[in-house]
Amino acid sequence: MSAGGERAAGASAPSILDSVRRAVLWNYGGIYFFYFVAWQLIFTYMGLWLDDQGMSGGSIGLVSTVMALVALCLQPLYGLVQDRLGYRKPLFAFVVVCAAMVGPFFQFVFKPLIAENQRLAAVVGGVFLSLVTYAGVSVVEAFNERASRANGFEYGHARLFGSLGGSFASFIGGSIWAANPDNIWWAATFSAIVLGVLLLVARVPDQAREAHDGGGEGSAHKISKEAVAGLVMDRNFLGFVVLMMGTAALYDVFDQQFSIYFTDHVAATGHGDPEGLFGRVVSIQILLEAVVMIFTPAIINRIGAKRGLQIFAGILVVRVLGSALVTTPEALVAWRLLAAIEMPFMLVSVMKYITRMFDVKISATAYMLGFGVAKSLGVALFSAAFGRSYDNVGFEQSYLVMSVVIAVVTVLASLLMGSDRGREAPTGELADGAAPSR
Repeated sequence: MSAGGERAAGASAPSILDSVRRAVLWNYGGIYFFYFVAWQLIFTYMGLWLDDQGMSGGSIGLVSTVMALVALCLQPLYGLVQDRLGYRKPLFAFVVVCAAMVGPFFQFVFKPLIAENQRLAAVVGGVFLSLVTYAGVSVVEAFNERASRANGFEYGHARLFGSLGGSFASFIGGSIWAANPDNIWWAATFSAIVLGVLLLVARVPDQAREAHDGGGEGSAHKISKEAVAGLVMDRNFLGFVVLMMGTAALYDVFDQQFSIYFTDHVAATGHGDPEGLFGRVVSIQILLEAVVMIFTPAIINRIGAKRGLQIFAGILVVRVLGSALVTTPEALVAWRLLAAIEMPFMLVSVMKYITRMFDVKISATAYMLGFGVAKSLGVALFSAAFGRSYDNVGFEQSYLVMSVVIAVVTVLASLLMGSDRGREAPTGELADGAAPSR
């Protein structure tokens, strides 16, 4: 391990007070903040903007499909490249440059192309937007997690700034949209430029960089085929992949059309502005995520990342099952707000399980294969299945089936996954000679 921040086995984890006293946390927190400002602006307003441009529902759906397919293809490659780069920033810088081009792309490429050929525009737009979002976010997460270990602060303490950024974007986005919808994309560009400046000045300790490079500043870290093959064949990794396909993917699938379910039920009670209510609930939920993220790393350090993932899955079951059985406006608000606990438990537990159970030299590969690719495959599989189910049997019955799927997958994955308790060092070795338990 490097002396530059990768904790020794048994060392105490930094508290939130320890972290906030250090300028480096604010640097990486700012990176998360401004990246997720751009992310939230894109995903909140892309559908509305495309509809205003006259794009058909099928073409809008094609944009999302292409985004997912591009991410599915790029994430394995990105993982290997980022592991070779270690703390170097070229791949992250590429994501930032793409994000900075959002404004020009929407104004001068996407809009004219939609007017000429919607299908071609959907494909081109999907490829570009995936570089910024679905594929790009894996680079952001993997780089920042590695940097958090090198700098000796908790990943979750920096990641909470991403939730604050999303909440801020939701707060200001409505005013920007009302003034001029096209300004949404220029706001995303501005955010990406600030992100680029923060990335430029971000540093990691020299000891950590030298440990990765083998002492040579210009050398690249070698990722062996045997290391990657060993990861893929690892029973713990297989269980992790199964869990992500059946929980993290269904988290997204559930949320894809929950807004429709929410607004339909709320409108049926006579509420005059169900869409506005849903928007306010989402803003509150994102803000609460940041609050929960403050405490989540300490909780996961105590109970273990595997247990944290099981808690995440359990909350998801409650939220999906509750949405099927209790549909008053107050209950639906409560089910949505539970996501403020789910997301921090998932994000922190995913990163800690990867760095405790697998070789951190290939942590980016483990993250992008085990989380990014597995989740993308799960979304592709379950989106189509549950989309048809919503049409054929309705949301309530579909949610009942979904909750059963999540519960069964969680049990099966838990049988495969080993416990990370006793693996406090982020290098895969056992702390204090403890034996792994199942």
